[in-house]
Amino acid sequence: MTLSLISLLSQDVTALWLLLKTSADEIMHQDIVPLCAADIQEQLKKRFAYLSGGRGQDGSPVITFPDYPAFSEIPDKEFQNVMTYLTSIPSLQDAGIGFILVIDRRQDKWTSVKASVLRIAASFPANLQLVLVLRPTGFFQRTLSDIAFKFNRDDFKMKVPVMMLGSVPELHGYIDKSQLTEDLGGTLDYCHSRWLCHRTAIESFALMVKQTAQMLQTFGTELAETELPNDVQSTSLVLSVHTEKKAKAKEDLQLALKEGNSILESLREPLAESTSHSVNQDQLDNQATVQRLLAQLNETEAAFDEFWAKHQQKLEQCLQLRHFEQGFREVKTTLDSMSQKIAAFTDVGNSLAHVQHLLKDLTSFEEKSSVAVDRARALSLEGQQLIENKHYAVDSIHPKCEELQHLCDHFASEITRRRALLSKSLELHSLLEMSMKWCDEGIFLLASQPVDKCQSQDGAEAALQEIEKFLETGAENKIQELNKIYKEYECILNQDLLEHVQKVFQKQESTEEMFHRRQASLKKLAAKQTRPVQPVAPRPEALTKSPSPSPGSWRSSENSSSEGSALRRGPYRRAKSEMSETRQGRSSSTGDEEENLAILRRHVMNELLDTERAYVEELLCVLEGYAAEMDNPLMAHLISTGLQNKKSILFGNMEEIYHFHNRIFLRELESCIDCPELVGRCFLERMEEFQIYEKYCQNKPRSESLWRQFSDCPFFQECQKKLDHKLSLDSYLLKPVQRITKYQLLLKEMLKYSKNCEGAEDLQEALSSILGILKAVNDSMHLIAITGYDGNLSDLGKLLMQGSFSVWTDHKKGHTKVKELARFKPMQRHLFLHEKAVLFCKKREENGEGYEKAPSYSYKQSLNMTAVGITENVKGDAKKFEIWYNAREEVYIIQAPTPEIKAAWVNEIRKVLTSQLQACREASQHRALEQSHSLPLPAPSSTSPTKGSTRNVKKLEDRKTDPLSLEGYVSSSLPKPPEKGKGWSKTSHSLEAPEEDGGWSSAEELINSSDAEEDGGVGSKKLAPGKYTVVMGDEKEGPDTLAMRSGDMVEVVEEGSEGLWYVRDLTSSKEGWVPASSLSTLLGKSSSAQCLSSSGKTHCARQLCPEPAKILSPEPV
Repeated sequence: MTLSLISLLSQDVTALWLLLKTSADEIMHQDIVPLCAADIQEQLKKRFAYLSGGRGQDGSPVITFPDYPAFSEIPDKEFQNVMTYLTSIPSLQDAGIGFILVIDRRQDKWTSVKASVLRIAASFPANLQLVLVLRPTGFFQRTLSDIAFKFNRDDFKMKVPVMMLGSVPELHGYIDKSQLTEDLGGTLDYCHSRWLCHRTAIESFALMVKQTAQMLQTFGTELAETELPNDVQSTSLVLSVHTEKKAKAKEDLQLALKEGNSILESLREPLAESTSHSVNQDQLDNQATVQRLLAQLNETEAAFDEFWAKHQQKLEQCLQLRHFEQGFREVKTTLDSMSQKIAAFTDVGNSLAHVQHLLKDLTSFEEKSSVAVDRARALSLEGQQLIENKHYAVDSIHPKCEELQHLCDHFASEITRRRALLSKSLELHSLLEMSMKWCDEGIFLLASQPVDKCQSQDGAEAALQEIEKFLETGAENKIQELNKIYKEYECILNQDLLEHVQKVFQKQESTEEMFHRRQASLKKLAAKQTRPVQPVAPRPEALTKSPSPSPGSWRSSENSSSEGSALRRGPYRRAKSEMSETRQGRSSSTGDEEENLAILRRHVMNELLDTERAYVEELLCVLEGYAAEMDNPLMAHLISTGLQNKKSILFGNMEEIYHFHNRIFLRELESCIDCPELVGRCFLERMEEFQIYEKYCQNKPRSESLWRQFSDCPFFQECQKKLDHKLSLDSYLLKPVQRITKYQLLLKEMLKYSKNCEGAEDLQEALSSILGILKAVNDSMHLIAITGYDGNLSDLGKLLMQGSFSVWTDHKKGHTKVKELARFKPMQRHLFLHEKAVLFCKKREENGEGYEKAPSYSYKQSLNMTAVGITENVKGDAKKFEIWYNAREEVYIIQAPTPEIKAAWVNEIRKVLTSQLQACREASQHRALEQSHSLPLPAPSSTSPTKGSTRNVKKLEDRKTDPLSLEGYVSSSLPKPPEKGKGWSKTSHSLEAPEEDGGWSSAEELINSSDAEEDGGVGSKKLAPGKYTVVMGDEKEGPDTLAMRSGDMVEVVEEGSEGLWYVRDLTSSKEGWVPASSLSTLLGKSSSAQCLSSSGKTHCARQLCPEPAKILSPEPV
């Protein structure tokens, strides 16, 4: 149908175009003279010939040749042009009759008459009917002309007769004087200049009409050949260009019509001035010509207007169609996108708050989508209007309108269906929340009932009434039938929600079971009656009346005795029964106590779960309501420039925290709902993931600073308004910090009620771990405040402890006065103990609010833990200890705020030094083990220990093995060399370059010494392990001795059996067993250079410097 309409429209336009073309062709093919008055205007102005407009008796046009003396001088070309032009003016009908020539030569000579007549006869381009010549009027010339004409008649023979007239009256006999001008005695009004002006105007107008027709024909061809564009922009451009060209064509057409009307009015002017004025035929022909041209212009204009109207309608309908199609594509894309979003929006919520949030999101989504839906419906109405207006593309518009209506209806139905599902979910979650709240209130009620008061009948009855009253509220608050719930909410029950319903129902059944057990127990206590005890004393009188009873009396006595016995057993049995009942009551009391503890554990677990769910919901709300909106283009105009691209600073790793809790931790907690005492395992298994809080807390100062700077930003206010939050964003950004501190409180509560339960140890360990994480977070907050440290703090290992201390310094290399002054002026320093170094910083308080008020720490110095030693106790103050460095060249006396803090620091430093020592041992043993695998098997045992020792040492020297490798080489004739780290052993490498040893390690084991040892007093009578300087060299290196030279530094490692000492030469890196007698001689009175403490325990890791051979007693370090 559309194609037929387009075809019909095209046919109409084509017909109109043919009509327009025909009109234009008629105009262009008019017999417009090849010459125009404007072209020969100068020749016409000479007036040697003119067309006065007069007519002969038969209507022949009259051309007058007035007396023109210079007629013979006129060039032939000019004469021919004027003749051709004048003969082309009359109509073809009049010109067909033939022209009458009136040659006025009354004032001329005969010779010129003859020449003029002959020239005219020879050059006249049209038919001639009659030639009338007014001969000269002078006597002589007239006589001459008569005679000459008779004798030369043959020279004037023409196709038409030539009449020689002697006077004007004779002329009137041939032509009526009304058709002759005044100079020929006629009454015809003729003005040559006016005639020339009219002819020029008419011919100019005819040319204008022709050009206008050509322009319209060209424009019409362009319009007819224009193809309809396929897009709005091109169609609008074509319509605009065509409208502009049409306006220009109409302007030219109107100009031509105006010109024509002006000429016509000018032609009619003489008649308008005088009604008696007669109009000649030429004037009438001129008027007719102009009128004909005007009529043709009017017809062309009408045809053009009709053609343009159709063409314009076609373009406008095409533009409407293109607009409709473009709008349809845009709206369809938007509706399809919204439908996909609503189709993907399948979440029914996992809690009441979540469902409420989803409903708010759905309402917001529907509000935002209403713009697109309204536009789609408006576009559909627009399409219907186009159809009613008989648009040519009805077949294309109608299906699109139906599709738009279908999309709108489908989207609306999806929104309605989605809202119905969420309403069902809200209803179900409200029911579940009510059930859980009822269970929690019931558990709290059971836990709040004191056990001791329930032991009495009144107390039991009161508690029983309280329970029965509470159970009556269950009809409104609890789930009645699980199958009914399944059937009623089947449309929204996914796996997670189904499990949640089942858990809530199990919790409800468990709560009801607890209530039933408590009811049964309380009913027993309320129904128990206390029976009165009536003790009956035996009657001794009846037994002593007769000392020797008779058999009868004996029987009577026996009966009496058995009766008394029965009386005595009665109270005993009642007492036993009461004791049994008392024990049962105590057992019941113990069971109730356990039950109360279980209830309290469940209460703590419920609080943990409820707060965890609320925490997850709050995180999700912040991430979706604030963080996600920062990427929303619709909200970009509300975000300050300084806040752009700062989402990671403002929210830190909150998204990572949310995913951990939502996907992992919350589900694991929910799995422990039936066994709350086992919740500690959840914390222990996820302790590593909790480290993410350290990153969040480290970023918190930057986040706080950014928030304080832009808290008044309209973006935050708009988001808070949408979320309907009473608190601003900064309160929610604090939630992770509050949550990580809340766990330890809940764990403490759970541990308090789980002392004798299976998971008590896990709870205790989880509590310790959480407290450790809090400490690590707190330490890291201080660590990031350190300024001025050039290196990477992470290279120093884990931060173990941090705190503020008073510090005194004492340096050996310093000036004496400086040393003395330093002892009395403590410095306030904040110490950071790492695994590989201890940092000294100066604490600086900052001005500001919130996190901006947190202190900063200016780095002052650091001590490498491989060269650090400590003295645990300093005389005079239980809060002081020493840290010394590089053989006590630098000594720092540290005063802690409390003895407990001092003890904690000393223990931690001791652990660091011990771990370094252990690492050094393991490395040495590993190297020794590798070396032992590379050595040959030991030689057979020798009866001489010295020889065996010498052979083994010789082999080691020959192989140039590492001194530490002796630990893996054992000879049966020599004592086993001491293991690394035992006794007084040290590494043979310098400790000033720990990197060369491959790591930060301690070279000393924990040792004990007295105050006298620190002063340098070591007995000279007996050797002791340590480092010595050789004072007497033994250059002779025999097979059984270890050669030592004067000045060498040696280390006496350990005393073996049979008077042998294991010695290591630190200069040559050789080791071996040496007899004590030889060793005493070589060392002389040199003292051990081993480090000692002043008062108690000392832990060191330092270098022993080489000393001159002449020094007998070096200073202790």
